[in-house]
Amino acid sequence: MDKISLDKTYEPKKYEDKIYESWQNSGFFNPDNLKLPEDAPTYTVILPPPNITDKLHLGHASMLAIEDLFIRYKRMSGFRTLWLPGTDHAAIATQSVVEKKLKQERGQTRHDLGKEEFLKQVWQFLNITQTTILKQIKKMGASLDWSRLAFTLDEKRQEAVKEMFVQMYEAGLIYRGERIVNWCPHCASTLADDEVDYQEQTAKLYTFYYAKNCPIAISTTRPETKLGDTAIAVNPSDERYKKYIGQTFEVDFCGVKLSLKVIGDHNVDMNFGTGALGVTPAHSMVDWQMAEANDLPIIKVINEHGLIHEGFGGFSGLLVYEVRELVVDRLRADGLLEKEETISNNLSLCYRCDTPIEPLPSKQWFVAVDKPVERLNNKSLKQAAIEVAEQGAIEFLPERFNKRYLDWMTNLRDWCISRQIWFGHELPVWYCESNNKQQTTNNKCFEPIVSREEPKSCPHCDGKVVRDGDTLDTWFSSGMWTFSTLDWPANFKDGQKSGDLAKFHPTQLMETGYELITLWVSRMIMMSLFAVGEIPFSKVYLHGMVLDERGKKMSKSKGNGIDPLDMIELYGTDAVRLSLLIGVTPGVDFKMSQDKIAGYRNFVNKFWNIARFILSKIDEPKAELEAPQAKTLFDQWILEELANVSYETSQGFDQYNFALAGEKLENFTWNSLADWYLEVAKIEGGKDEILNYILNILLKLWHPLMPFATEAIWREVYGEESCLMVEKWPSISDSLNSSADIEIVKNIVVGIRNARSLNKIAPSQKIKAVVYVADIKKLKLIEANEALIKGLRTGLSDLAIKKSGQKITDAIYFGFQGVEVYLIAEIDKNQEKLRLEKEFVRLEKYICQLEAKLDNQEFVDKAPADLVNKEKDKLAQNQQELEKIKEHLSNY
Repeated sequence: MDKISLDKTYEPKKYEDKIYESWQNSGFFNPDNLKLPEDAPTYTVILPPPNITDKLHLGHASMLAIEDLFIRYKRMSGFRTLWLPGTDHAAIATQSVVEKKLKQERGQTRHDLGKEEFLKQVWQFLNITQTTILKQIKKMGASLDWSRLAFTLDEKRQEAVKEMFVQMYEAGLIYRGERIVNWCPHCASTLADDEVDYQEQTAKLYTFYYAKNCPIAISTTRPETKLGDTAIAVNPSDERYKKYIGQTFEVDFCGVKLSLKVIGDHNVDMNFGTGALGVTPAHSMVDWQMAEANDLPIIKVINEHGLIHEGFGGFSGLLVYEVRELVVDRLRADGLLEKEETISNNLSLCYRCDTPIEPLPSKQWFVAVDKPVERLNNKSLKQAAIEVAEQGAIEFLPERFNKRYLDWMTNLRDWCISRQIWFGHELPVWYCESNNKQQTTNNKCFEPIVSREEPKSCPHCDGKVVRDGDTLDTWFSSGMWTFSTLDWPANFKDGQKSGDLAKFHPTQLMETGYELITLWVSRMIMMSLFAVGEIPFSKVYLHGMVLDERGKKMSKSKGNGIDPLDMIELYGTDAVRLSLLIGVTPGVDFKMSQDKIAGYRNFVNKFWNIARFILSKIDEPKAELEAPQAKTLFDQWILEELANVSYETSQGFDQYNFALAGEKLENFTWNSLADWYLEVAKIEGGKDEILNYILNILLKLWHPLMPFATEAIWREVYGEESCLMVEKWPSISDSLNSSADIEIVKNIVVGIRNARSLNKIAPSQKIKAVVYVADIKKLKLIEANEALIKGLRTGLSDLAIKKSGQKITDAIYFGFQGVEVYLIAEIDKNQEKLRLEKEFVRLEKYICQLEAKLDNQEFVDKAPADLVNKEKDKLAQNQQELEKIKEHLSNY
């Protein structure tokens, strides 16, 4: 039969869409369709749902490449793999994007449209972006089970969120109360603590007295909030202020009457400012806690729009920064301003719109993280989530992120889950209409009605009910992601799992960016422990941020972003994937450039051409082929190298070190195989079976990293109906020791090539070589491979191999391990002397290292005897070689 012939160049566009469609049609993305034993182990990854606010960026592409690698590896290794896809409604972010769009295109606000019409606009936008994102995910080659596609705001997830809210409320974990929250005046909504960004800035620190009758000066960067101060806090150990503790000063502060009680608090820093702090309970969490401890009144100064409340005279209705200037001017005019100085501090910003955050008191819904609950064995959510990390039930990769997680959880405060926006999960909460109108005498009518279904009337007075207008924090629904996607609560009755929840939960891997430990990972752990009574995943792999080639964060506004789809169009999906997988370290930001992607496009083409050459040497390729017997030294070597790289790749994937595995595979493919063995195969011939076996194994090993090119080659060879994606992963029991003999032949070949290059000997010029080697085994080895040495681009016309002989003057010399090589050719003596001097220095350094190692008594005593002897042999051989180089240098 005719040999199989691949195109000269791999063209991704010719194959990728067609292959992905065939993968989908095969049904093998769905674990239910895999032909596996009933007791096959499961491996589950729930895709972190990308926000539907915009198309994918390189960070998403990195996530998809990593997760698909593990899914493909585990699928080929006999696991029942489920990679479940989905997208996130990203409530506050999506609403913000649509509001901006409306403003730009129509000059309208959401209030102009009304809630119903505005939400129609949101859903229209969502349907477009969601469709785009799903297409992009498929372009990355993601082998997701599309039959289980989920959305954080679809009907199933809405039911799950309602159920979770009700269960947590009934357990006493969800409550409504007034507390200091992070408020974004622009978004007009609360934010969780971990949704607040911080930006270093220079600010003015003002030191002043409230009034002439107050003997204590304070320092603050926000004098406008002092309009709501109800106390002055000092350290009880501060001798300057001890006598004032317990006293109250009635002052006129910029026209506003204040009653300031001096309180003692050991947390006050005596060295900051004047050592005294103005206590503003309504606009600082720390001050709020002081107010609760000292029974202080709370005065609200700033409202939800960032304006000063009514009741503050001429300041009311003004913006915060305007009032700051007015207060400072008034203090200056009254002679109360002692000092102004510039300092550096952190400005709190909304993570979505960069508006400065205002801490202010608000009645909101919270999750109590410190409250013990019966279903957690009387532990709190926080305590339970800390224990699973401390006990190793959940492993963080890299390990250092375990500490970051524990530090965050230890300091976690109650989680504010209500948001004052229109788009998102509606709270399953209603109120008696009488409550809102304040017309009832029934106290129970003031209590919220938390229910899975809308109540027909108030259960206490039979009056009408109205629904709470707030929505849930988007992290509430995404915190349920690992189990809500597996049909919780339908698959969880009386504490027992069934269906997909029983088969695939807990999941094995959560792969996401390290910045989401606090925002998302911590909440998934707490909510899974509460809802299902188990961890959501056993491993958390955290990837770093993708930076541009100068090390800067990629940004559309900066114009330094790389669109993965543009790169796929130019270079193919495999090149993009390889650039995101090889040369990266978990948890560490990494640089990305178009040049790196182009480089991996070249590698994919190199791989394609390797396969093309191999197939040109095989008459009838076979998909099922046992390891063949070696016929020559190089056969033995390449099969051992292949076994080693198979073992190292499996080990790398198992240990989540895919970058190292990829580097070893790349080195084997490009160096051992292409640069050496294929060149040997051209000379020795008769390699059909070995080349066939190597190609099969290599296609399988590379498939998780570059699925399209490997699948394309497999189908070109074994037919369109075959599918590499579900082929069996190579089974290697252990790493093998490569033949040391082959290195002698390689060293001779490389030495000759390097010597020719350094001495500028033209490739067409034939030269003679003489080899002296006293060791009979090595001599016979070199004799047996004489044809190879002459044929592997060494340009030798003659090769004499002798046990010993006279030193040849005016020849190029190099040596190693008792082998002396002389190249007889016209040479540049100055260049040759320089080369020998460099080799002399290198050997001296290496000998020093060996001597230091052998002088270390601990090494000599504890290391295996054969290892110590090997090191002694190395030392002796290199000392002999050093003497020979010294002898040759004496001729120059």
